[in-house]
Amino acid sequence: MAVPGTAEHGPLAGVRVVELAGIGPGPFAAMLLADLGADVVRVDRPGGAGLAIDPRFDITNRNKRSVVIDLKAPDGASRVLDLVERADILVEGYRPGVAERLGVGPESCHARNPGLVYGRMTGWGQDGPLAPRAGHDIAYIALTGTLGMIGKPDEPPTVPANLVGDYAGGSLYLVVGVLAALHHARATGAGQVVDAAIVDGTSHLTAMIHGMVAAGGWQDRRGANLLDGGCPFYGTYETADGQYMAVGALEQQFYDEFVDLLGIADQAPDRKDVTRWGELRESVAARFRTRTREEWTAVFDGSDACVAPVLSLREAPTHPHLAARGTFTDHGGITQPAPAPRFSRTPTSVRGGPAQPGADTADVARDWDVPPLMKDAD
Repeated sequence: MAVPGTAEHGPLAGVRVVELAGIGPGPFAAMLLADLGADVVRVDRPGGAGLAIDPRFDITNRNKRSVVIDLKAPDGASRVLDLVERADILVEGYRPGVAERLGVGPESCHARNPGLVYGRMTGWGQDGPLAPRAGHDIAYIALTGTLGMIGKPDEPPTVPANLVGDYAGGSLYLVVGVLAALHHARATGAGQVVDAAIVDGTSHLTAMIHGMVAAGGWQDRRGANLLDGGCPFYGTYETADGQYMAVGALEQQFYDEFVDLLGIADQAPDRKDVTRWGELRESVAARFRTRTREEWTAVFDGSDACVAPVLSLREAPTHPHLAARGTFTDHGGITQPAPAPRFSRTPTSVRGGPAQPGADTADVARDWDVPPLMKDAD
């Protein structure tokens, strides 16, 4: 893979990142930095665990390069610190204290590179009663109150894959944090530690909802509010073929167009009468069941009714709008989301497929001007 070093690779061209291999939000955050043009070197462990899939398909390792270093070997930490000395950012997702025991904690790294931004990705954070405990996305979002908001009122909470905790509350907050710290480091020469805890980020995502709760505009229970499925004109409905349509006709003018195209404008109860929301929902549901998803998509096509078909992961790339924008791309035979967001002067792209463990060890040592990263690399 070519070393990203020119503007066309994205706004972070020239930024060097060391990623200590893990799974989940850490690799995704490092992928985002790589998508934005950074030269991300993933330090894989010998035989280290990945996503339990063939690494050729692990898209979260695209646009990166990989070296293999055994951090438990006598010289393992020193080899990583050689990279750290040349890096701008480090990303790790170990439990608190593990990086320190391995000799690559913040103190050791800053001794070699005072300007380093040291990004720590965990579920519980670096301190607090649960900090040393194991966990996964579902537990993190459960404690923040976020999981309890999602789903029907008479059913258990709906698990939103691992998107809300790991990636929204974790990866994205880590990226915001390390880039803000990088800005500070370049202005002052002083690096720092960024503690990105999924519980913190996920809680932060609910800021608007907490404000609405305080104002009495949101009930603290599932399926009873404007944006959680409780509202009949903001939700999903089954079609005649067992597929679904998504409705988001919140504003009055959009709602008027929605009920008109749906064919219930003359019989729909007043949408402002919350006591009749159940009746309105039944009317909407009954109408949607009279046609297929494809037929309803055609009905609402070109309108401002805020209605869209619910597509599967395999269907999404072929949607005309997403295809026209290039929201998905094909690289190495894998259809995948294209880098986001987009930049007018420093465009991003998928420059290389998933980094294969150890494939770039010699090249990274040469390009970063560090001693050989493998004992037999001389």
